[in-house]
Amino acid sequence: MFLWEGVSEFVAVAESESFTMASKQLGISTAQVSRQVSALENRLNTKLFYRTTRKVSLTEEGGIYYRHCRQLQDGLEEAERAISDRRGAPQGSVKLTAPVTYGEQYVMPLVADFMLQYPEIEVMMDLTNRQIDLVEGGFDLAIRLGKLSSSSMMAKKLTARTQYTCAAPAYLEKYGIPHSLSELRHHNCLVGNHDHWRFQEADKERSVRVSGNLRCNSGFALRDAALKGIGLVQLPDYYIADDLASGELVPVLDNFQEADEGIWALYPHNRHLSPKVRLLVDFLASSLSSRE
Repeated sequence: MFLWEGVSEFVAVAESESFTMASKQLGISTAQVSRQVSALENRLNTKLFYRTTRKVSLTEEGGIYYRHCRQLQDGLEEAERAISDRRGAPQGSVKLTAPVTYGEQYVMPLVADFMLQYPEIEVMMDLTNRQIDLVEGGFDLAIRLGKLSSSSMMAKKLTARTQYTCAAPAYLEKYGIPHSLSELRHHNCLVGNHDHWRFQEADKERSVRVSGNLRCNSGFALRDAALKGIGLVQLPDYYIADDLASGELVPVLDNFQEADEGIWALYPHNRHLSPKVRLLVDFLASSLSSRE
């Protein structure tokens, strides 16, 4: 019995949620993919997919089987890469995810530079603010910001970010400069996803509830409102560094500024970094730390 028969086709369908897309990725016909998956289901005596005219999705058993097959396929690909990397430049695919804004501004430009250095590497990037399950999604790497929750992931610090509380000079001239955290309740605070701002007071973390006339889940929208003098804002440096340098935004409550937070590369604990992924992580760390 050939235990690997149908596995590559199954994994491709599971990840693309389409027999047609899987056939294109594998360079074979859709009919052949369907035959291999059906044969695999017959061999396992288990239904692996729910099939409709619009969507293909994993059954519960299919999800369990996919997670195991993905790890086995990763191991096989890593074994092949270990041999190919000894012969020349790294090659193959890297699947990673990053937060949308930070990914667009910083990660993807560096990934593109990395690809210029190693043209035989293919990149699949998922920009999302959701906390994706790396193992279930078959990801090699994730870029995460701020404090890390305890998990089975391994982490490497790439660089750090600084949170600033600031406002436009026009706002501060009209409403005054806050000098204590208690004064924030008298100010119009532009709120993002959370209505608590983080500070540090007497070497202890402080969380202060704030409110205002604008709530928005876009950092760029909050920055724009702050620049127009609507209120105070608390944002990471990568949104407002240029505005602080030009004086269009002025930092306040410096004495209570929270300690810098890490920006991390995460990868599954049970997955050794392949040479190409390690190269990418080192490249990102070197490039991002040089901007500090």
